[in-house]
Amino acid sequence: MLKKLIGSDLRELQEIALSYGMPRFSGKQIADWIYKKKVRSIDDMTNLSKSFRERLSADYCIGVSGYSSVTESSDGTRKYLFPVEGAGAVETVMIPDAERRTLCVSSQNGCKMNCSFCMTGRNGFRGDLDPAQIISQFLAVDETDSLTNAVFMGMGEPLDNYDAVMRCIEILTSDWGFAWSPKRITVSTVGVLPSLKRFLDESKCHLAVSLHNPFDRERAAMMPVQKAYPISDVVALIREYDFSGQRRVSFEYTMFAGVNDSERHCNSLIAMLSGIECRVNLIRFHRIPGSNLSPSSDAVMERFRDRLNAHGIVCTVRASKGEDIFAACGMLAGKKD
Repeated sequence: MLKKLIGSDLRELQEIALSYGMPRFSGKQIADWIYKKKVRSIDDMTNLSKSFRERLSADYCIGVSGYSSVTESSDGTRKYLFPVEGAGAVETVMIPDAERRTLCVSSQNGCKMNCSFCMTGRNGFRGDLDPAQIISQFLAVDETDSLTNAVFMGMGEPLDNYDAVMRCIEILTSDWGFAWSPKRITVSTVGVLPSLKRFLDESKCHLAVSLHNPFDRERAAMMPVQKAYPISDVVALIREYDFSGQRRVSFEYTMFAGVNDSERHCNSLIAMLSGIECRVNLIRFHRIPGSNLSPSSDAVMERFRDRLNAHGIVCTVRASKGEDIFAACGMLAGKKD
């Protein structure tokens, strides 16, 4: 089986070039062809000698995994299905918003976190995606040349597949890769503390924390991760870092009628986040099969938002997109519609 070049960093590509008796700078040329020019064939790397291309092609391929189907929402959101060899498929969502094209990327095939309100977690965990499978999502979608932002908020818990996600962020932000600013990337987490500390120390990307309930016992009933990594400990760690500059932290809060949308919850959230330079995104719950949860009304969400804003915590109600094609938050299941 041919080995994949995609997902390799510059050092690895340089070592590959050297192993064929080529100069080190040939590794940089390969990186340019893969990540900047986005070619699909080694034979297209025309500034490499024909002999080197032929020898390289005997052992390697570029390795971009294509999508098997795409579904478009009435609001322009597009959901791509990417097969995973021997283990079903993952979904990737392109979200349009004026001049922005944001790619919502999957990092795992399924999810271990088993949050009660998320279709991905309800379907179980089938494995981590490797860097080639994650970067393929950027290179294979039809909008690859017009993407402006990325959010690691698709299937899976990004910080549970830390090394692969950070390798992809390196590719996205390095001069030899996509050369994106870290400010164009947001990584979401339910609060996997050991990896979260590493991420805060090793990355300049934005952070989004899935909070959803400020009370320990209630959050544990919704999100089993609470038992291992209490949200109070997650927030305490975040307090140690400076988010007053270019880097942002947001707290995601999906609202469920009669579950986490009361004034009691709002007041506790205010107390928990007081003094942190942050934003709270209120998210409408999108009904999923087999769940008895219901979305909060618009009026309740607006009162919750206004109370947070009145206490100095910036809060917005996130616009929902792609619900009609099961592409909205919490609805990804890795299945063809």
